Amino acid sequence: MEKILTMIMAGGRGERLYPLTKENAKPAVTFGGIYKIIDFTLSNCLNSGIRRIYLLTQYSNATLDKHMHLAWGIFNRELDEFIDNIPPQKVNVDWWYRGTADSIYQNINILERERPQHVLILSGDHIYKMDYRKMLDFHQTKQCDLTVACVEINKEKALHMGVLEVDDAFRIIGFQEKPARPKTVPWDRSKSLVSMGVYVFKTERLVREIIDDAKRESDHDFGRNIIPRMIKKRSVFVYNFIDEKKGGVEYWRDVGSLDSYHEANMELLKENPVFDLYDTTWPIRTYQEQAPPAKVVLSGDGEGLSRGVTINSLISNGCLIIGGKINRSILSPFVQIHSHCRVENSILMKGVTVGHHARIKKAIIDEGVTIPPHYTIGYNLEEDRKKFTVSESGIVVVPQGFIVD
Repeated sequence: MEKILTMIMAGGRGERLYPLTKENAKPAVTFGGIYKIIDFTLSNCLNSGIRRIYLLTQYSNATLDKHMHLAWGIFNRELDEFIDNIPPQKVNVDWWYRGTADSIYQNINILERERPQHVLILSGDHIYKMDYRKMLDFHQTKQCDLTVACVEINKEKALHMGVLEVDDAFRIIGFQEKPARPKTVPWDRSKSLVSMGVYVFKTERLVREIIDDAKRESDHDFGRNIIPRMIKKRSVFVYNFIDEKKGGVEYWRDVGSLDSYHEANMELLKENPVFDLYDTTWPIRTYQEQAPPAKVVLSGDGEGLSRGVTINSLISNGCLIIGGKINRSILSPFVQIHSHCRVENSILMKGVTVGHHARIKKAIIDEGVTIPPHYTIGYNLEEDRKKFTVSESGIVVVPQGFIVD
């Protein structure tokens, strides 16, 4: 792995996740109760033996920087292990990162200094488990200029993604960005291959391509610009992300929208989730502050007994469920649920308090919000839209710092 350098793109605005990205960088948004989205990519690196990493940050990076300091200061610089946060340097230019390729171009001095044989480029905003060593082995076996990791999905779901057209040898012969009619794979006309935002480049070829792209009028993006140009004249292959033991497609989720974010969180609550947080062979690392155990109690509050109940839910440390009922929901640390409450199909971030008799359904409540007694969210979307963001599928989002009255 000493000939591999890893660069993680973590500077996107996360506009489709707004208002969750109002105060946080997209990779620093909480997922699964206790994790940040960036933890999954970084844990993949750690579990793959990759320990030379540059994290390219940009918007609202204070919370991301803090999390990196608390959770990921574990590598030994004396052993040439590191995760370095790199905001836009503006050394050769006077602008922020204009696209994924431009973020690498603006840090081309790192490649010139480190001189790795290959560069692994990752996105910091997806949920999946991947041993990057297998992809690197595939890339080196093919001796290609670029390898793009992809997953097969139903073609109807590929409309908002980068779709790759391949031949029978997995060579890329076409690329579509958010196509109205996605191309399908040769072996199954109901499936399309979509890019995971995971690339392995020969370093020399990467440097030449991003320098050439910087001179052009373009979006300076790997998907829109670099890959379409390279497939016409270079050796570019797909690494198909499949489960080698069980067969079929491996788990990968783009949580870039409120609906996909909520759906991926809810998938964790299945009896046998495909994405298993409890798999000790592939641990997910994060920072967890000191907190007491979660507690669920029966409440006698003068209005009759209220039994604390949790069903198909994730309950983090520090949570107090005082007589409320929680169903198919995720509670981050230090959430308080009071008597006669009902919370279902919802995500409650750190420090949320729900007053007695309140009802919450199909909602995301951001950090520190207090829901008053007898308040309802998710039961009347027309009323909710007057105060809150409501997604296409009807997810109600109460932003951080909002005073509910």
